[in-house]
Amino acid sequence: MAKNQKIEVKGNEITLFSSQHSEYISLTDMARYRDADRTNYIIQNWMRTRSAIEFCGLWEKLYNPNFKGIEFDAFKNESGSNGFTLTPQKWIETTNAIGIISKSGRYGGSFAHKDIAFEFASWISAEFKFYLIHEFQRLKELEGKNQKLEWNF
Repeated sequence: MAKNQKIEVKGNEITLFSSQHSEYISLTDMARYRDADRTNYIIQNWMRTRSAIEFCGLWEKLYNPNFKGIEFDAFKNESGSNGFTLTPQKWIETTNAIGIISKSGRYGGSFAHKDIAFEFASWISAEFKFYLIHEFQRLKELEGKNQKLEWNF
């Protein structure tokens, strides 16, 4: 995958980028499908759910040897309570997470590894997730064809 690419899902432009052989999808762009004015609120609402924390924690345990499990357990125990809030930045800083990336600035936002991004898409809507996966696979097939052409050339 090129450094930054975009796909269109249900009329929304979604940014993708690669980092160290992993593909990340913009949660911020995906959240615009639900509420264009409050994307950070949408992401925080998802992150405060027990299922999101459990999924992200399991992903980190599988792929991140530096993940701080004790801090994860504290978030898991608090999840779902009325006063509990969690931002991507707090998750990353507290648990040393690598599955979610938070970028500041003009081209910033919250990005997640494709596995986590697909889970977030499920929370947004089943229809949105279906189209996101479809467009992502289309892009991968196109890249595969282009690489094959470059090899033959």
